[in-house]
Amino acid sequence: MQKSLHKTSDIRADFTASLVVFLVAVPLCVGVAVASGVPAELGLVTGIVGGLLTGLLPGSSLQVSGPAAGLTVLVYEAVQEFRLSALGALVLAAGVLQLAMGALRLGRWFRAISVAVVQGMLSGIGLVLIAGQLYALADTRAPGTGLANLGGLPELASDTIWSDQALTALAVGVGTIAVLVLWPRWKRAARVLPAPLAAVALATVTVAVLGLPVARVEVTGLLSAVQPPGRADFGQLAGVGAVGTVLAFALIASAESLFSAAAVDRLHDGPRTDYDKELMAQGAGNAVCGLLGALPMTAVIVRSAANVRAGARTKASRVLHGAWLLLFAAAFPAALDVVPLAALAGVLVHAGCKLIPVRDMVPLWREHRGEAVVLMGTAVAIVVTNMFEGVLIGLLMAVAKSAWETSHAHLEVSGLEDGGPGAGPVRVRALGNATFLRLPRLLDQLEALPPDRDVILDLSGLRHLDRACAAALGNWAERRRPAGSGPVAATVSPTATDTPASTPTPPFKT
Repeated sequence: MQKSLHKTSDIRADFTASLVVFLVAVPLCVGVAVASGVPAELGLVTGIVGGLLTGLLPGSSLQVSGPAAGLTVLVYEAVQEFRLSALGALVLAAGVLQLAMGALRLGRWFRAISVAVVQGMLSGIGLVLIAGQLYALADTRAPGTGLANLGGLPELASDTIWSDQALTALAVGVGTIAVLVLWPRWKRAARVLPAPLAAVALATVTVAVLGLPVARVEVTGLLSAVQPPGRADFGQLAGVGAVGTVLAFALIASAESLFSAAAVDRLHDGPRTDYDKELMAQGAGNAVCGLLGALPMTAVIVRSAANVRAGARTKASRVLHGAWLLLFAAAFPAALDVVPLAALAGVLVHAGCKLIPVRDMVPLWREHRGEAVVLMGTAVAIVVTNMFEGVLIGLLMAVAKSAWETSHAHLEVSGLEDGGPGAGPVRVRALGNATFLRLPRLLDQLEALPPDRDVILDLSGLRHLDRACAAALGNWAERRRPAGSGPVAATVSPTATDTPASTPTPPFKT
């Protein structure tokens, strides 16, 4: 009896949570699609697949999948380069790649990606997304790339000031952002209606009542928007640019999904995520989205957190949210016709701002300056180049930072204070990891030792000594050895290099 009551309670909680997630998902699905340069219905299709298919598969029990703002910039660039008809082939290939990575049990390795790179990636996406959507706030078409969008902002401001229609649209968009910021503070209302839906609904009603001349979402119908890829579209996958786009889709969507899963696991006490199964679930969802010609999907932290906060207990809530999206898209497609584009742009500007960890930057700079540099470098690289190249640059920066930090070595010097005639040798003990990265500093310290004193350099405290350091230290010892009958430096065998500290290393004596 108690088990039956517990099950009934779970069903009631999941049903309520599914409605909350559905209300959060509708404006985000539509907004991401419009910002990506594709029909609004394709965002709903991805949300439906994320609920009905990915929601049923094992992996994470409570996180919700759908189109994400994090891939908006990459999708827009792909549509501009390869056309909308080829988007399905690209997404399908990315989904197959994710399935392969999950089958090879590579899901857990995504946890090894530098957090600074991921935060930098999201920050770069946020900057590019904001720059592009500022044009949509004024019912103006963006120039294109992230750098061009940023460079055109002064001209956009000038044009907006002298255009009544642009100012009207801007007022609608700014009003939407204001509601998004203020609505959660009204806790009673926020529990009933999520902020994104409330903001878009208020903007839509205002535009309709006042008859404001602003652009609205164009609806073509769910079935007509779905365009499965053809043979010619798959042929484009052979190009280098297409391969890079597929890799970017797969890697970025996987990283975002698995990082989201880790965050969601911290929000509830239920079963933990199986990363490999979750990666395969995302791959299966993207494969189906590709066959339907829809947007790529990821697990989305906004919808997932809303699902947990609404009291979801099983995966039934996310499956039901997909069913509500399907019902809405099939029965009420005309409801999108009245939604102002500026309102959706406001939602995405707000989402882009939340991708940038402004509050964390100052403490991060104080405590982990190298991480802050990697974060900012990745974000700037994405804005200046593109998503794929920016992430690669960020990864290279993270590897370089780790190499620099792990190659830490220092010298302990004793005996310098015992100067004067008959003084003993200066003893120098090297500690840490001696690699070529630290070689200039080590040599500078050694060269600064008094030239008229014997020096004993003890390398037994090193955990690692690479060949470059061993050779350079040997050359230094030879230069220190006086001509004629002075002390002779001990030699180090080359086989002692590139080894851990357990290998005995004799000291240099000069």
